[in-house]
Amino acid sequence: MKVVVAMEDELWLVPESERKKCIVTGVGPINVIRALMDVDRNEPIVNIGYAGSNCIPVGARVRVGKVKLYHPNVQFSTPDFSLDGEVPCYTSNDFVLSTDIKEPCVFDMELAYILALGFKNVMAEKIVSDNLSAKDFDKYVR
Repeated sequence: MKVVVAMEDELWLVPESERKKCIVTGVGPINVIRALMDVDRNEPIVNIGYAGSNCIPVGARVRVGKVKLYHPNVQFSTPDFSLDGEVPCYTSNDFVLSTDIKEPCVFDMELAYILALGFKNVMAEKIVSDNLSAKDFDKYVR
């Protein structure tokens, strides 16, 4: 099993006994692809990290269910993914500052790309760092 986090600041979210299994990818799709391209696709992946939310309280830890790419300004088809959790996660290429989505959800910048690489056994937990505010994210994480 590999534990995947995007930033060094997220390592403390992982139990100390599991940190030796961590891969710190860096933020965004290019960093995810570079960090994970040589990992066996049968290797179980646990993705843990910060995420913004439209309405879930800051500090909540949620288990991700549906995963979709988030591109609100252009329409094109991309696959959706399903994990074992309940909260939808929308992966964006940029920090999400507003949304028309009403259902409680989280926004990240890596998970859909991890899944698109073809990993077969993925679980994801996100810790809400902000409610669509880069300023609040910076305060929470640092």
